[in-house]
Amino acid sequence: MNNKFPKFVWFNNFGLSCSLTFLLLGLFLGSVGLSWVINSFLILIALITIAPAIILWRIRWWLRRDLVGDKCPVCSYGFTGFNKTECQCPNCGELLKIEGGRFHRIIPSNTIDIDAVEVSSNQLED
Repeated sequence: MNNKFPKFVWFNNFGLSCSLTFLLLGLFLGSVGLSWVINSFLILIALITIAPAIILWRIRWWLRRDLVGDKCPVCSYGFTGFNKTECQCPNCGELLKIEGGRFHRIIPSNTIDIDAVEVSSNQLED
């Protein structure tokens, strides 16, 4: 190594020399009239840094709007599904339709849906 020059003249740090190289290259291209190259490079860097944040925000918004958590109306098993779709309860296998943030049973058109009520034997004897 040549010891005639002071240590502050030598650039041993890769980050500093790389930054200075890009800066000098940018100044050269700007002075030649190729500033559109630098502008497009800066726009590309901005898109690369901003796009993931926008994409994550959009995914979170979509999930908040379309993901529904409720209980099955047949067996009261809690699970999640997507709004405005049909699914099957993982516990009892009942076909369900998700509308308005709630699970609803899918009943065929010629079926009468009733609720059974348990009656004790004492009431029948009276």
